[in-house]
Amino acid sequence: MQRQPTPSAERARSSHLHLLSTDHRTIGIQYLTLALISVVIGTLLSLLMRIHLVWPEWPLPLHGPILPEDYLALVTIHGTIMLFFVLTTAPQAGFSNLILPAQIGARSMAFPILNAASFWLTAVALLTLLSSTFVPGGSAISGWTAYPPLSAVPNAGPGQGLGMDLWLTSIALFAIASTASSINTLTTIIRNRCPGMTWERLPLTVWGWFTAALLSIIAFSVLLAAILLLFCDRHAGTSFFLPTGDLVNGVLHRSGDGSPLLWLHLFWFFGHPEVYIAILPGLGLTSMLLANFSHRRVFAYRTMIATTLLIGFLGILLWGHHMFVAGLNPFASSAFSISTMAIALPASAKVLSWLATIWRSKPRYTTAMLFSLGFVSLFITGGLTGPILAQPILDEYLHNTTFVVAHFHLIMAMAGIFALYAATYYWFPLITATAKHPGRLLSEPLGHLHFWLTLIGAYAVFLPMHLTGLAGEPRHYAQLTGIPGPGGALSPAGILLAHTIPLNKFITYAAIFLATAQLIFLLNLFHSARKGPFATSNPWQATTLEWHPAMNPFPPLLASDTQQISVHRAPCHYQTTPSRDSFVPQWTPDTATENTAVNTADAKPE
Repeated sequence: MQRQPTPSAERARSSHLHLLSTDHRTIGIQYLTLALISVVIGTLLSLLMRIHLVWPEWPLPLHGPILPEDYLALVTIHGTIMLFFVLTTAPQAGFSNLILPAQIGARSMAFPILNAASFWLTAVALLTLLSSTFVPGGSAISGWTAYPPLSAVPNAGPGQGLGMDLWLTSIALFAIASTASSINTLTTIIRNRCPGMTWERLPLTVWGWFTAALLSIIAFSVLLAAILLLFCDRHAGTSFFLPTGDLVNGVLHRSGDGSPLLWLHLFWFFGHPEVYIAILPGLGLTSMLLANFSHRRVFAYRTMIATTLLIGFLGILLWGHHMFVAGLNPFASSAFSISTMAIALPASAKVLSWLATIWRSKPRYTTAMLFSLGFVSLFITGGLTGPILAQPILDEYLHNTTFVVAHFHLIMAMAGIFALYAATYYWFPLITATAKHPGRLLSEPLGHLHFWLTLIGAYAVFLPMHLTGLAGEPRHYAQLTGIPGPGGALSPAGILLAHTIPLNKFITYAAIFLATAQLIFLLNLFHSARKGPFATSNPWQATTLEWHPAMNPFPPLLASDTQQISVHRAPCHYQTTPSRDSFVPQWTPDTATENTAVNTADAKPE
């Protein structure tokens, strides 16, 4: 018989519903809501960019024609929102708050108040970034990299004044929030694990969050220091990034002897680990979901833990491959090239484990499984161009072209988004469970349609960009047609870029198609949150602790109302024989394994 929640539990639940809650599930949902708002804004900005490239005379309603500085502002805000407030916030802060404590048998995050403060600081950072659009001089136009010396001089031109200050303030606030959130994550994993949850029994999702949190503390601390130095150059008369004799907008800089190269080192020491901060949770989740829906153990589980840590370690060491065109010492370029190619080894080991896990199995192709397979596809496709860009001689040509845009959008942006979709479809019952009813399931038919349209759209947008990049199309040009040369004729660059217009039109149509396909997900999301079918307590036959009855948010019970949870084995313990298909959750005692293994032959998820 199901236990009824006590009055104290009722009061505890009601205190968790307000906006200033310190409950980790509420904060996780707040993070995911913020990321959803951000991804809608970022997608709309990307569509404006694509439309302007192929129809440069098209006037923006209530604004007029998009000027070059407007286009660069779109590039800057789009990249900043998507990288920081979507690809970092959703997997590393949103889903970790929602799922991490339950996966290790904890009742809450280690520092609940710090957890809530981190969210609200992130929300303030987003509002600060968006407000920069409406200030005199316009939004920042330096891209998400904010390269000096232009970014270090407030009167350098449009978007370099108050808009740039607000951009820097936003990223500084985000860096502080992410560092605090990562400290909370690490402390929770290290100190709050339940009995029996040894390091080797941690789900690979937890290892992804753990490694990403380590990278966040290191990388965001360096980024925060770099931003403070840039603020000093802009307003305190210092010269950390401004060289002597630098002429900017008619003003000659005479004092100090700084170097823009210092900013590149500091920024990319953050920037490349940021790629793995965004993707590592997806790597862990993919491993778990492929095993779950194939009813197999993760192949080489300990090796997968080691490769996660190795990817994080190597990710810190190869920032310099972003600087091949900056005039690095040739020996330094060789070192960064070798380390960049070396990271392909643990990444390839992960791919081999995924293939071995699902080899000759009979997977259940739920929507979450499909998005996990899509993640594998995009991770491989995007990764194949990594060794190309790791060669300094090739990178010199390709560095500032759309070839690089295609590469990092496939391996980080689209693969990261596919991991977020897989997590949403998989954990949606835990997201929607309340004190009054169990969690709901997203529609599988709509989910399958959403997956195939999104996969086709992703490849249709970013595969052709490799071709335009090989043709020499620059990344930040606001116009591809009518570039004049001597005597009023088209310049050689203008002739070259004009040849890419047909392919760019195709990419724009594909981008509109890809964005439109996401309306299916939004429809599914909002409809299922209110009217979706109720899920069982463990709809996917999962073995990890977030599906333990005592961890289920419906009905949430106080710690005193529940039995002590303990772990007896690693996750993904499945037993498959010709007559029996069963799974053994982590919390099932060894002495009761034979009696409690759940037969799943006739228990397929909805």
